[in-house]
Amino acid sequence: MIKRIISTILFLPFVLNAQSVKKVSLSEAIDLGIANSKNLKLAQNKIDEAVSKLEMVNDNALPSASASFLYNHAEIPENTFKGINLPNRADAFVGTASIQELVYGGNKLKYAKESTRLLANVARLDLEKNKEEVSYAVINAYFSLFKLMQSKKVIAQNLESIASQLQQAQKFFVQGIVTKNDVLRFQLQRANVSLIDLEIENNRQIINYNLDILLGLSEDSEILIDESDVALKSVETFGSYWNSALANRQELQQLDLQNKVAEYSIKTIRAEKLPTLGVGANLYYINPSAMGIIVPITVGATVSWNVANLWKNKNKAATAIIQQQEIGIQKNIFKDQLKTEINKNYQNYSLAVQKINILQTSITQATENDRLLASKYKNNIASVTDRIDAETLLYQAKINLEIAKADAGLAYYTLLKSTGKISK
Repeated sequence: MIKRIISTILFLPFVLNAQSVKKVSLSEAIDLGIANSKNLKLAQNKIDEAVSKLEMVNDNALPSASASFLYNHAEIPENTFKGINLPNRADAFVGTASIQELVYGGNKLKYAKESTRLLANVARLDLEKNKEEVSYAVINAYFSLFKLMQSKKVIAQNLESIASQLQQAQKFFVQGIVTKNDVLRFQLQRANVSLIDLEIENNRQIINYNLDILLGLSEDSEILIDESDVALKSVETFGSYWNSALANRQELQQLDLQNKVAEYSIKTIRAEKLPTLGVGANLYYINPSAMGIIVPITVGATVSWNVANLWKNKNKAATAIIQQQEIGIQKNIFKDQLKTEINKNYQNYSLAVQKINILQTSITQATENDRLLASKYKNNIASVTDRIDAETLLYQAKINLEIAKADAGLAYYTLLKSTGKISK
């Protein structure tokens, strides 16, 4: 029984450590990032605020109604008026109820509804744009973590190889084949690579922590990358990405909506020149205590026209038209910037793929060079410097390849981000 308890205690740290390790795919990371983003929650509040304003505008379309009740008491010290005797005191009860409806106001209420609805859609596009930003931030951290983890794997292989070389050099030194300097050079190489490993581990912990925060995970969670997500993606034509950007880029859609809002603003200004028509009904309850009850009901219509708006709104409308034209110019400027952005990202991804192909060839060459130098060193033909240089070139090429893979993956998603739609 005691042995079982001891074994359980010894095994417990490994269980706890295993619970803090979480393998996360890229799609899962994006979903977690979106679900836990505080910026997106703030953007959602802005949408709720815009929808609330739209409801307020809709409420303004409803008829207005009011009711009031008045009680009045009067004392009459002098109550004789040309032979008519009035009471010494009197009480009066007066109640009113009215309802008013705007029949025609130059469609200003309709334009206000449409403008507010469009602004709510602009807020929704802000949310979509923020989702893309959050997704890209997660992707950036994800590939950064991949770089560091793959670099650590290569360095671990490098340290293992150096340990083997050091052991061999020590044997050669005992046999008198190499000098003490050879042993020291391998020890120095091991120390230098170990320092690089420490720096990479420190950066890995920083990126891992930042990613934990982004994804809403426990701060001590160790994230494992799904390496299948780093595989190269097939690239389409530049035209397909440009068309996708025209259809999906949120800024273009927002400018279109703002242009429509400007149209309604112009219509509202012009509508102010028109007369308005309203209808209403009023009910009065009058009960002087000494004279009986009177309940008159009135129904009427009101036509009003601010004639001065015919000349006062002229420049106001002209200003609104200029503002609308500015939106069109802004859209054209943004489209030019967008085209150059997509082209840049398209070329960067193509370049990243080419780098991978070159690095794969260089690894083959570096592997063969390392094998030859290892053989020459064993036969005391090559120097320790040549041996270390060959090994350093090989493992640097391996690290460069892993970094290039991550850069290519990020370049691909950067290209998709420029189209306004990362998920494809």
